[in-house]
Amino acid sequence: MRAAYYEANGPAASVLKVAEVETPKPGPGEVRVKLATSGVNPSDVKTRAGTVRKIAFPRVIPHSDGAGTIDAVGDGVDKSRVGERVWIWNGAWKRPFGTAAEFITLPARQAVTMPASASFDDGACLGIPALTAWHAVTIDGSVKGETILVHAGAGAVGHYVTQIAKARGATVIATISSPEKAALAKAGGADHTINYRSEDVGARVKEITGGKGVDRIIDMDITANGKLIPAVLRPRGTVVIYGIGGAEATIPAQYCLTSQIQLKFFLVYDLDDAAREAGLKGISDMLKAGTLKHNVAATYPLDQIIAAHQAVESGKVMGNVVVRL
Repeated sequence: MRAAYYEANGPAASVLKVAEVETPKPGPGEVRVKLATSGVNPSDVKTRAGTVRKIAFPRVIPHSDGAGTIDAVGDGVDKSRVGERVWIWNGAWKRPFGTAAEFITLPARQAVTMPASASFDDGACLGIPALTAWHAVTIDGSVKGETILVHAGAGAVGHYVTQIAKARGATVIATISSPEKAALAKAGGADHTINYRSEDVGARVKEITGGKGVDRIIDMDITANGKLIPAVLRPRGTVVIYGIGGAEATIPAQYCLTSQIQLKFFLVYDLDDAAREAGLKGISDMLKAGTLKHNVAATYPLDQIIAAHQAVESGKVMGNVVVRL
């Protein structure tokens, strides 16, 4: 099979290669998926670069997300699953071979049935962006009636956060950095947008909320945004954090203590079984109902995987980047 891989950390153009490698066979409890698409996430490019963790295997086929069709099953897996359209989660988490290849083998539960109405491009966006968004919104129960500030509301995760929060009865304020991103956030259902480059975020939040502040923040980079907490979050509010921009962050500790703020960190790769199953069911239900909008902003063939990684690293792509196999 053809696959992209790297054997050392470094820049995309220096370490990524595309070549023929051995086609895997499913072991007991596994399925093999003939992949149609592979999603490229910021964590994928950071892992390849070595900025979040060093290479742990002699050869790594990158990417955790993807979609395709099951073409073979191992012992213990119902043979009726052959031919099933599926999307994948944690394809490359603690494993050497991810979805940037024509085939992948993995535990059967990590290949989730996908309705015919969802495209393979859509499926490549679900494992990290949509599951992150689902858990960020539902981490501690109902958000009905809450006002939520979503940082990077036009981003891959923020786009899903907005839709899921709106579907569960919340009002959403999204931070964005351009008119184009404001339009994208609005298309996802955001009630209000704030351009953090040209507006005072705290002042606008207070204006929108009648001076109360939001009930919770969903944040993709607490390193950059922690300083905003006192200006936007009400006392006894919650900050849900799914990403960081650096190893350390400065938190307004006095405000957080005296206002009894809750900070909730989570890592989407390592959800417990109950949270994972709830997310899989929630996303599957929205896919079946046709109520989940996807934003595939750029697609590349496998031979252009270097350009796909560079596009994600640039931060200029408004949405998900997908490699088509």
